[in-house]
Amino acid sequence: MSASELADLAEEEEQRKRRAPWGVIALVLLTGLALIRNGSGEFDVGPPQPATAAAADSRVPGTFGGSAKPLPYSVPERVRIPAIQVDAPVVPVGLDADGWVDAPPPEDPNLAGWFTGAVAPGEKGTAVVVGHVDNKLGPAVFYGLGALKKGNRVEVRRHDGKTAVFEIYGIEVFEKNNFPGDRVYGSKGTPELRVITCGGGFSKQNGYAGNVVSFARLVEVR
Repeated sequence: MSASELADLAEEEEQRKRRAPWGVIALVLLTGLALIRNGSGEFDVGPPQPATAAAADSRVPGTFGGSAKPLPYSVPERVRIPAIQVDAPVVPVGLDADGWVDAPPPEDPNLAGWFTGAVAPGEKGTAVVVGHVDNKLGPAVFYGLGALKKGNRVEVRRHDGKTAVFEIYGIEVFEKNNFPGDRVYGSKGTPELRVITCGGGFSKQNGYAGNVVSFARLVEVR
């Protein structure tokens, strides 16, 4: 292994150690990410909304695909969702000055954010990727998220060169005022991924009424 590769590994390990304990992050997620502030809602045709049949079964953790062993920590660099033509770089996001989970800069519509307080995609636990549904110029990276179906794939390329492939087993929209944080963010003991954007109804005063959430589990590593 080269000196630069060793340096990269050391840097990633240091970042992993600096992350807050999951118990703290869970509380932040319950109060913050459920209220992610993005999207302009300025278009006559709103983003697609999940079909009732696409809801995740809370009793059984999905029926699609197999399973893959958890990966070690590594920063995600790119996310692809072929079914809705998403191919976007991923940047780390944390909390803003008001304690909300920050979103990627809205000026770039093709940009996703990985919440650094949770696990990295592919690690054991629930990783979280967020992105705008739209901005003032038009649809943004996760505009089509609500059109996903069970069995669609989400591919996350990581800094270590591996691609973590997740399979969707549910896609739902939740009201921000009644957001099921435990269900969305709670660890199932296996590598899972949530991809989240704004959705539901829109008003100028309050923005989007809900969040569209895709539920996915790791099924392959390439």
